[in-house]
Amino acid sequence: MNPYWLEEPSPARPEAKIDGRADVAIVGAGITGCSAALRLAEAGLRVRVHDARGIAEGASGRNGGFALAGGAARYDVARDTYGADRAAAFWRWTHDGLDRLAELAGDALRRTGSYRLAGDEEEREGIRLEYEALREDGFDAEWLDDVPGGAAGRFHGAISHPHDGSIQPARLVRRLAAAATAAGAEFREHDRVEDLDALDSERVLVATDGYGHGLVSELADLIWPTRGQVIASEPLDRVLYDRPHYARQGFDYWQQLPDGRILLGGFRDTSILDELTDVEETTPAIQSSLESFLHELAGEKVAVTHRWAGIFGLTQDMLPLVGEVPGRDGRVWVAGGYSGHGNVLGFACGQLVADAMLGRESPQLELLTPERFER
Repeated sequence: MNPYWLEEPSPARPEAKIDGRADVAIVGAGITGCSAALRLAEAGLRVRVHDARGIAEGASGRNGGFALAGGAARYDVARDTYGADRAAAFWRWTHDGLDRLAELAGDALRRTGSYRLAGDEEEREGIRLEYEALREDGFDAEWLDDVPGGAAGRFHGAISHPHDGSIQPARLVRRLAAAATAAGAEFREHDRVEDLDALDSERVLVATDGYGHGLVSELADLIWPTRGQVIASEPLDRVLYDRPHYARQGFDYWQQLPDGRILLGGFRDTSILDELTDVEETTPAIQSSLESFLHELAGEKVAVTHRWAGIFGLTQDMLPLVGEVPGRDGRVWVAGGYSGHGNVLGFACGQLVADAMLGRESPQLELLTPERFER
């Protein structure tokens, strides 16, 4: 079945063609590629975007529709791992990215807030440490011993993040593509790139996250393609969940959409090694786990109307890779490896890598550079 997000018709977009050699060829017309294309085209560069499918038809149209600030690691763990100052600066940068995204998103983003739930006492202790670290560093967060709505009485505490949101990711990315086209970027949909050297451009940006594994051999061991599976229910006639919820370290995540459907993803850990793959298909084991949990969340048996899978990129330290690919003489650049947090990070990293290509410095580049794995 098709992803729910991609059933919305794609709006007509004016054609833009650039003659001859591009300044930058971008591989991937998802959130990162479209964000970078817009930034580069607005700066006057000749940009051509290639995608094996249509705009937003990879992970950008196949995810859970969460717009979360922060990184993939727990904040207290991030402070211990990357250093307190760097972690705080990175978290603030993602909050700024979410605010910039909201300005461009229009009705594709609702600022609902989100809940991070503790599935058991051990997780409660972990997210309580995260909450205390966030508050210590001045971030808005609220501790709840219980949450209202359909999850009430079923979890062991939660962090409420008031600035997060729910996103229609395909609508958002198509909107970015339209803006990039208006700024002069050319999009070549259904145009698979097999060899970066064959692209007629000064520089290349690989913005495929977990897809296109092997396109840049140096990154093959740094970004691991990982499958996420999702289902959506028929519309319910009552609101049980008024914002995105995620539990069990993010292995389970769900939200109720404006039309009443529950959209639910996760349970990757039930067959975790099988899900380290770039094969974009659903599997019976995870689908049946999702369906059972859906009935629990709804409090009754509800029909599943959509099932799908998407591929995202995991990294060893849970941070994206953004910047020049070492050893490629400044021609090949990358932005990817969002570890399941691609809606906000993908947008922000698309702008970040575009700015780097334009010679604009940012303290985030040092944290996210692919060179960190060579050190």
